[in-house]
Amino acid sequence: MSVSERPAAPQNTIISGRKHALDGLRTVAVAGVFLFHTATDLVPGGSIGVDVFFTLSGFVITLLIMKEQLATGRLNLGIFYAKRLARLWPALLVLCAVILAVGLVFPASGWGGQAGFILPAAAYVMNLAHIGAFGQSIQGETLGPTWTLAVEEQFYLVWPVLLLAMLQFWKIRTAAFTTLALAAAFLLERFALVMSGAPLNRLYNGPDTRADELLIGCGLALLFTALRAGSRLHRILQSIAAWGAPLAAFILAAAVFLFREPEASNAWFNTFWTAGPTALSLLAVLLIGSLVLQPAGFMARILSHPWLARPGRDLSYGMYLWHIPVYLLLMRLVPDLPLRIGLSAALTVLVAYASFRLVELPLRRWANRRLDAAVVAPPVTQRAKVPVPVSG
Repeated sequence: MSVSERPAAPQNTIISGRKHALDGLRTVAVAGVFLFHTATDLVPGGSIGVDVFFTLSGFVITLLIMKEQLATGRLNLGIFYAKRLARLWPALLVLCAVILAVGLVFPASGWGGQAGFILPAAAYVMNLAHIGAFGQSIQGETLGPTWTLAVEEQFYLVWPVLLLAMLQFWKIRTAAFTTLALAAAFLLERFALVMSGAPLNRLYNGPDTRADELLIGCGLALLFTALRAGSRLHRILQSIAAWGAPLAAFILAAAVFLFREPEASNAWFNTFWTAGPTALSLLAVLLIGSLVLQPAGFMARILSHPWLARPGRDLSYGMYLWHIPVYLLLMRLVPDLPLRIGLSAALTVLVAYASFRLVELPLRRWANRRLDAAVVAPPVTQRAKVPVPVSG
């Protein structure tokens, strides 16, 4: 039987439904990033939240692709990209517009002098601007954190096309292991960059030097898509999750308070910037896998609590966008550090809520109404020709 005639994959209960614990994990990750930027001495390893974000993002976006592929037999790339743009771009553009307007009216504020950062942020190339790809290296100040958004969007220009190409010829499980092998290749590339003396900006911000973290999440999503509930592999993975996830959670939590990424060039710098991002991503993927495989487990129940899951689902993106601008705005107004951190947290949540209710949600609903009509499952007779074979 040819690839195009293989039967469609059965419904996979492991990946079906929304994973609320992952929303809670997103809240924890963005809190870590916030504290890293505002209380660095207390939380020197809060940047680990970025590594968790990359891995989680690769996992979630691949699940979305596979769910649509399995349900409809196809993935409309134009609609995929349009939905992603409608989900993310409006809130980013509003952030850029507000910072630009306030900075022009009140140039002495923390938002003054930011005009040169607007285009790299809005065009999703802030990571390249950090490296100095367009001339002098810039940090981006209020819009500096948009480098992570740039890395993700650059990755997603390539990943869906590559994934669909793999699924034309291979089973999903084969595609999963190929994806993990590709992650290993990017690890080797980062090793070569480290050994050649690449600067920290290049290692930190490169779309290639972070690709392994995203690919590890993608590989796990593909593996879970191919996984049959109750199979031997399913039981093995559940056993690994049972002992591995608590250890991974403990290491990540301890690292948030005890770990500081090396900046000076030495043996530790070379070791960490070769293997560190991959190691952090593997710890994150152990935790993510446990939350999916053991939805009734202790950690999953905690992270699924509405107080964690709802902010992760609705507010985490806005909180990530706004936390640095809010903190820099208050820096000159509130000299007391603990008070400034507390006010920054409260104001960030309020602005993120306004962004979600007034910008993100209305535009997302508008876009979905217009785009979902084009994503229609084919008749059953056609669906039997879905080119997405699943291994046993």
